[in-house]
Amino acid sequence: MDHSASVGKQNHPLYASDREHVDRLLTKSSPAEGDLADLARLLIRYEGFPGALDLQEDMIKTLKLWGLSRDELNQKTRLIWEKGYRPGAQSDESVGSGFDTADGGEK
Repeated sequence: MDHSASVGKQNHPLYASDREHVDRLLTKSSPAEGDLADLARLLIRYEGFPGALDLQEDMIKTLKLWGLSRDELNQKTRLIWEKGYRPGAQSDESVGSGFDTADGGEK
């Protein structure tokens, strides 16, 4: 889909990759933690930006699709980060999570 005609007043250098992220988020009816974090960071990136209006509208549409307000998204995202979320750090890092040392008193 060509969104270049509706980019808005000013081009953002990350528009193309951000467009892909927003398109992906729009397909999610039940977002994962990473999806929530992605939408929150994109909303912050484009807040007050005088362009990419189609992208900004689609991010608001995504919030509505997920049944969240901006404040609710921010609250959820804060909790996600407080629990130790880091982008790209998915379940692969949980292997060897210390289970073998949980009962460290025995040798």
